Amino acid sequence: MKTLRSLKDYTGTQPTVVTIGSFDGVHLGHQKIIKDLKSLGLQKNEKTVVISFEPHPRLFFDPHADLKLLTTNTEKANLLAQHGIDYFILQKFDHAFANQSPEEFVRQLVENLKMKDLLIGYDHHFGKDRQGNFDFIRSLEHKYGFKTHKITPMLIDGIKISSTKIRDALKSGNVALANKLLGHPFYLSGEVVAGNRIGRQLGFPTANLKFDHPNKILPKQGVYVVKSIIENRPVYGMMNLGIRPTIDGRKMIMEVHFFDFNKDIYGQTIPIYFLKRLRAEQKFDNLTALKAQLKKDAVRAKEWLKKMQP
Repeated sequence: MKTLRSLKDYTGTQPTVVTIGSFDGVHLGHQKIIKDLKSLGLQKNEKTVVISFEPHPRLFFDPHADLKLLTTNTEKANLLAQHGIDYFILQKFDHAFANQSPEEFVRQLVENLKMKDLLIGYDHHFGKDRQGNFDFIRSLEHKYGFKTHKITPMLIDGIKISSTKIRDALKSGNVALANKLLGHPFYLSGEVVAGNRIGRQLGFPTANLKFDHPNKILPKQGVYVVKSIIENRPVYGMMNLGIRPTIDGRKMIMEVHFFDFNKDIYGQTIPIYFLKRLRAEQKFDNLTALKAQLKKDAVRAKEWLKKMQP
């Protein structure tokens, strides 16, 4: 997959089939769109193109909006690449782009991308004052020589899949639901940095993560069963996401205790996949009580992992 920064950067000679959206999380609904996109591309010998925006349009219009995203741009690109897309265009969303008419945007898609097919949501709106919708775009088919295809919502157990629902699930600590709607475990990445080594004193050495993505959502504070990929192999453990009220309670900390793992990984940036929430973060009377609870957490985590991955 090639990642481009503008519609104008496409230099391919083949026509394209295009879809547009935030694709935040690349969840099961997005994956259904990608499957349809690839099917059309195969049928018509067209390159597949996913267009998203930087920054997210909602954050552009309201930089102080309470919107946390499921994926960073890098994570989004990595997930799309796994699904076999030919081109991912991360279009800069600025005043000039936001103020163009829907017809002007469609014209650019046809002229710059050689677009022949466009997949668009039944409720999607774009262009100045959000004037562009499915019916309007369809009215331009004959003029610009392309075909419009309507995307309908996808349901799981009667739940309409959306990035908003997944964010809400994560905020409540329901990673099981979030992962079900995503179709893959929610994850974040961070650099392993030195901590205060209290975990080591308790018999539970931890990898402390430095997290530098202010616009990315974090799950509800608590203790989680997690997975990482270190040196190309899966490593499992339990993670505390919170303020460590028993120890200091001043700032958000992400620390992971990996099971059966003792390598030096300081300075490495690793992914953390959230698999299950074990409990809420608690304040204990002393470190002895905290250590006892950590032992219980480790037993529960390992039992769950054994049950899920015999």
